Amino acid sequence: MAKGFTVRLDEEQAAELEAVAKAAGVPVAEEIRQAITARIEERRQDDAFRARLRRSIEDNQRILDRLAQ
Repeated sequence: MAKGFTVRLDEEQAAELEAVAKAAGVPVAEEIRQAITARIEERRQDDAFRARLRRSIEDNQRILDRLAQ
């Protein structure tokens, strides 16, 4: 199931996004999805981000374990 989000862009960003999508021949929503996919993949390759993510997961697991007691 798809989930909707609202994104607020300034006029210049919106105009640039529309121009990029038009030049690519895709809807603005598809251009946004492609950009998000690319950003997530960048994060997956970022060792520093992955270390922060692991620390966050460990911290949250400790909290969940305390709550479950």
